[in-house]
Amino acid sequence: MTRHYNFCAGPAALPEAVLKRAQEEMLDYQGRGLSVMEMSHRSAEFVEIAERAERDLRDLLAIPDHYRVLFLQGGATLQFAMLPYNLLGRNGTLLGQGGTPNYIDTGIWSRKAIDEARRLFSAHIAASSRTNDLSAVPRPEEIALSEDAAYLHYAGNETIGGLEFDYIPETPEEVPLVCDLSSSILSRPLDISRFGVIYAGAQKNIGPAGLTVVIVRDDLLERGRADMPSLFSYRELSRAGSMINTPPTYAWYLAGLVFQWLKNEVGGLDNMAAINARKAQKLYRAIDESRLYSNPIEPLNRSWMNVPFVLADERLNALFLDEAERAGLLNLKGHRSVGGMRASLYNAVPEKGVDALIGFMGEFERKHA
Repeated sequence: MTRHYNFCAGPAALPEAVLKRAQEEMLDYQGRGLSVMEMSHRSAEFVEIAERAERDLRDLLAIPDHYRVLFLQGGATLQFAMLPYNLLGRNGTLLGQGGTPNYIDTGIWSRKAIDEARRLFSAHIAASSRTNDLSAVPRPEEIALSEDAAYLHYAGNETIGGLEFDYIPETPEEVPLVCDLSSSILSRPLDISRFGVIYAGAQKNIGPAGLTVVIVRDDLLERGRADMPSLFSYRELSRAGSMINTPPTYAWYLAGLVFQWLKNEVGGLDNMAAINARKAQKLYRAIDESRLYSNPIEPLNRSWMNVPFVLADERLNALFLDEAERAGLLNLKGHRSVGGMRASLYNAVPEKGVDALIGFMGEFERKHA
């Protein structure tokens, strides 16, 4: 069996060691005589899996004790709706009378969060990258909160545009900072204490699609609207250990294996950060030194995880993708909204895979440019 290099933006590559471990335990989990997929989520066996996954994630990110960790469903997209319900205050009403959600607009995913909030609530754009064609994030001094800001939300890394914040925004103590970290969580160490809420779809650096991790500060659990559904409520989900209903058990199990891989085989997030920095620097250097390829993002805000690039001659796009796939380099086509190419360099993409991509790009340029 030959495994190719997968540069998909999500569902993304998983560590080979994790897949092999899951394969070994598929029919018989540690001598229990059944698969994890067949276990009751209330069983002692699965509770042990869930608790270890949370402990390992807490260790990796150094999550303080006064934060809850939730393992949920619905993807990051559901969080776009859950956030205003949970952070606008227990007396908040429609149209934002419990305070106004504030957003930084840096691309497609932050805009989706804004649009979802505006279905029921008002929303204030505190800063935007639209003025520079989404090529750089707003600078700290450009962020202007509304007077009644309930929270400030931003996407730490725009998966589609390849635009990443080079700093953590500052907010007043009474205005929680909220971040969509779907495509950069676990790629490097992070100061969790700077945030009120962090959320991340799993299908980038955490595990398979179907799981969403939410990290929320304790004091914010009491800010939710009293009339929201229980499955929307961070407080109720926390009280139930993320198990108001049946959780995505197998995805939770696989995420736990990824956390173990990061701790035991990679050696933690400092080591992961060094590897990821090398991968990104190599690829951007190859793009910048090329006459065929280019990247539209200001260097300060280039994403470590998602590297979009275009070919000077668009007529070569189809040939590039065809030859790349035949070379074992998969899922390099850019998002339909921006075109071109995109290489996602998540944790499970090995450095030798990036070296193979760079080698292929150089050879393609020599043959066709």
